Amino acid sequence: MNTRRLSVMSALMMLLVCLAMPSFAEPSGKWRIKLNHTAENNGTIVLRIAPVSADPIDVETKIPANTSENHAADILRDSLRASLGEGYHVEIDDGEDVLIKKRGKTPKFDLTLVNSSLTGLQIEIKHD
Repeated sequence: MNTRRLSVMSALMMLLVCLAMPSFAEPSGKWRIKLNHTAENNGTIVLRIAPVSADPIDVETKIPANTSENHAADILRDSLRASLGEGYHVEIDDGEDVLIKKRGKTPKFDLTLVNSSLTGLQIEIKHD
């Protein structure tokens, strides 16, 4: 009985560890951040740009309550431009999408949503 309980506990622990680990996407030279709906509260979005073989860059962006998806995209674009510098091109597409593209010899990178304290505003990140 104790051996079986130990096996079940070990399996559950392994599952929890796997679920707690962040999933890493394939590095890319171009990412799309899709914003939908309206921010219901004041909050922040924290994105991590992790270039291959370089230190990651965390970008925190404050979004006010009642900000539409298009205005939130503008705020996010400006924040990313200020934080990332010349190695990246950041632009708006379709009004509510933010594109991040590497420039020149800048390495491919992963983009992850570290945290969002916003409700209402949906954030989706994908390769473009």
